Amino acid sequence: MATVTELLQPVELDLEILLADLRSLIGAGHPILQAAAEHLFSAGGKRLRPGIVLLISRALSVNCDLSAKHRRLAEITEMIHTASLVHDDVVDEAKTRRGVETVHSRFTHRVAVLAGDFLFAQASWHLANLDNLEVVKLLSRVIMDLADGEIKQGLFRYDAGQSFETYLEKSYCKTASLIANSAKAAGVLSGQNDDQLGKLYHFGRQLGLAFQVVDDILDFTGNEKQLGKPAANDLASGYLTAPALYALEETPALEGLIEREFTNEGDLEQALEIVRNSQAINRSSELAENFANESIRAIQWLPESPYKRALIELPEFVLSRLY
Repeated sequence: MATVTELLQPVELDLEILLADLRSLIGAGHPILQAAAEHLFSAGGKRLRPGIVLLISRALSVNCDLSAKHRRLAEITEMIHTASLVHDDVVDEAKTRRGVETVHSRFTHRVAVLAGDFLFAQASWHLANLDNLEVVKLLSRVIMDLADGEIKQGLFRYDAGQSFETYLEKSYCKTASLIANSAKAAGVLSGQNDDQLGKLYHFGRQLGLAFQVVDDILDFTGNEKQLGKPAANDLASGYLTAPALYALEETPALEGLIEREFTNEGDLEQALEIVRNSQAINRSSELAENFANESIRAIQWLPESPYKRALIELPEFVLSRLY
């Protein structure tokens, strides 16, 4: 199966320009923020989110050209994503991300919070300068959703009584909202009609949800190298994801372990055992497959091009991480 880099190959040069632009947009006159930004953008992320914006923008363009506004939208998308990662890492007290020290580990918590704020502020400023109210509304919503998702995640820790809906809402806010709304925003800048905009949004939403559910499964089945963080990290932190919620339906005994926050010796191991021996992983995989297939169906209308082919392969790639 292709890697993300191979999938994004049709927009490889665009992504190189994007990185160069991001470095020049950020940090002028802020040496410590400049250092934090350099550190962030050299950490070698997959650039999946701006890649999707660039692929959609080129797929929708008559001659596959990119406008300056589409490029800027991709940059704003990456800024928002990066800002959210910096803040997530502070909240989660993560030491590394993708094998690289997190901003607060390398600098301080204060610098990390300010660097995240600064990136959100920069993104908002560049967003306003696109002079497109519809796009401003879509991406401002994302910034609200990201904060909302982080708050929800904290509120429902170790809460075995939460609904599956709550989990999906939180997943939407934290992962899918940015992909869905930036995909739709690319369509707005390309002058698509409401029906097409709805389909672009649906593509991003279902892709984001598939991505999140796969991540949540890997937390139980992956290893530290694959995950870039210790396995079963979410469960240990009290974040109940699809596999844990499905396992709870099957084995009510899991509830007691969660409610007492795995305080007794062997609690966490026992909980992991319950999840792994239930139908939870299979059910979660089916859920991810459904999201991925819906995502593929949502963009069948795009004209044939290497960009469309890459977009259709993305949901397949997301699922391939499970095998």
